[in-house]
Amino acid sequence: MEWLPFSTTPDSSSTGTDEIERRINRLETSLSETLIRFYPLAGRYIKDGNWVDCNDEGVEFFVAKVKGCRLSEFLSRRDEMIDQLSHLAGGRFTSSITSVQMNMFECGGVVIGVRVAHRLFDAFSAANFLTSWASTAIISRQAGIDDDHEALVWPTFGLTSLLQANDLPEMKPTPVIENDNGVTKRIVFDGAKISALRAISHDPSFPRQPSRVEVVTALIWRARMGVSRAKHGRLRTSLAAHNINLRPRIVPPLPPSSCGNLQSRVTTRFVAADREVEELPELKDLLGLLMDSFTKSKETFVTREDAFPTLLQKRNEIHEVVEKGEVDVYMFTSWCRFPFYEVDFGWGKAVWVSKTHSAFEAATLLDTEDGDGIEAWVTFDKQDMPLFLQDRDILAFTSQ
Repeated sequence: MEWLPFSTTPDSSSTGTDEIERRINRLETSLSETLIRFYPLAGRYIKDGNWVDCNDEGVEFFVAKVKGCRLSEFLSRRDEMIDQLSHLAGGRFTSSITSVQMNMFECGGVVIGVRVAHRLFDAFSAANFLTSWASTAIISRQAGIDDDHEALVWPTFGLTSLLQANDLPEMKPTPVIENDNGVTKRIVFDGAKISALRAISHDPSFPRQPSRVEVVTALIWRARMGVSRAKHGRLRTSLAAHNINLRPRIVPPLPPSSCGNLQSRVTTRFVAADREVEELPELKDLLGLLMDSFTKSKETFVTREDAFPTLLQKRNEIHEVVEKGEVDVYMFTSWCRFPFYEVDFGWGKAVWVSKTHSAFEAATLLDTEDGDGIEAWVTFDKQDMPLFLQDRDILAFTSQ
């Protein structure tokens, strides 16, 4: 995962220096207590051998004090701030698995940035970690830590049991498109615009109502097709690949707090006809393809023995498509409905959850503050981004 910044706590003119220091100490102390349970995050990644040494060396922890700006001002200029700050969170990981930065505003507002190595944790596991950290902060403030407290998340780290020593397919390199010339933009679909999108893309043949994620994915996919057509002079076959949490699809079920990195992909293919120039497909056609793929995925279960081979198979299939270069591959990830907005360290739930620049061309979907809309954080080549942002539907259904 990249940095995951949380903006918490409304402005408070009564928040003095002493209270700010207390908040810093509480967050640092509760983080240390949480890492006892999430101990791999305090370890070190050993590149030679590709393993994690759970040696309790700790996490990188920084505190920054923001002067001359209130949290409300920051939030009112968030897109401007994104352009200025997004690349500051870039760069490669050190051997440290986890980095945390507390940004303390003079008004009492807090922005928390969290970075966890994706090789170890996926978004599901990160949500468990943040929820447990916040619960620890509240419990320790009220009555001290009790290891048996029902609000604490006790993770399990047993995903290695899914690995079978025999007959595993070869794991090919990461099937994503890294781009040093990529730029990241945030586009927002509010709830009303998503409802309008559902209405115009409706088809009587649909067996169910499309989800927010499916509708937004279809629109972004179509806009990216338009950029590709402008570059190549023709419509190309393309693949939309969505990362999904594999845990709910495994039988027998895994423990609900099973942490690690266990994600597969749902792939949806659009095949372009063999003509030099073509019109873009209708939005409802792409939406129908996506809905069919997601429905089949939800209805498909795998045994624990087949889980890892299934994951590798999906990964390798996309790698092969990318390697051939004949098909456009568009990567998507949805963090919608993960409980990030429920995280509360003791002075209020998060008022904005965001991400930052990615080194890979992809679109990450997050809930808006009200839970009805979607923020899409899109990273594309800087030469492609202007054309994407000028797409007719992107302009009509988003705020930028």
